[in-house]
Amino acid sequence: MTKEQSIVDFYAKIQKLNDTVRTGWLDWGVRRERIESISEHIFEVAMLAILMKSQYQYDVDIAKVVYMAVIHELGEITIGDYMPCEIGQSDKAHIEHAAVHELLGDLLDASEIEAIFLEFDEGKTPEARLAFQCDKLAFCIKCKWYDEESCVDMQHLENSRAFHEPQLQQLYKDGMSWSETIFAYNKQKYDFDDNFLAILDYLSAHQIHAKIDPVHP
Repeated sequence: MTKEQSIVDFYAKIQKLNDTVRTGWLDWGVRRERIESISEHIFEVAMLAILMKSQYQYDVDIAKVVYMAVIHELGEITIGDYMPCEIGQSDKAHIEHAAVHELLGDLLDASEIEAIFLEFDEGKTPEARLAFQCDKLAFCIKCKWYDEESCVDMQHLENSRAFHEPQLQQLYKDGMSWSETIFAYNKQKYDFDDNFLAILDYLSAHQIHAKIDPVHP
């Protein structure tokens, strides 16, 4: 395979990420004309990494963090977007790592790209921890965004696998909004640092749609 063909072939493969809606929003029953794709999520994670580095001055290689953000969903080209309640973390990692290894096979820098992908998954370096937290924060912000648009009805989620996760059931209290439930769940499940916790607290206390200036033609 020529270099030109390998580039075009790989580009064609990533179109699936443009065309695939994030599974979690479907499981939650998000009612909206247009729902976030995997590619949009990737872009938002990368931008959050840049913003977090800018505002909190993390001592990281930001280029590497953005690199991780861009490639962290590559496995979903092959295996799709698994929900956490569908498959165990170790099983998902095994399947996803195999998929990424095969996907990158024809690239000259395959081993380097795969190493950065695995570094993100292992979550041990400062870069991997920042990228991972940005990944979860992107989900939380989007959740708040959809919540403000009243896209989810908490009273009619009998078919939602995500909502019936025991940890979520324990946290949910009648009258809580969808985003409040998600924030509580993420704070309990993930080891966010103080900066990320501050952003979640800000999201809880403020409307975010109001922050967006109208776009004029």
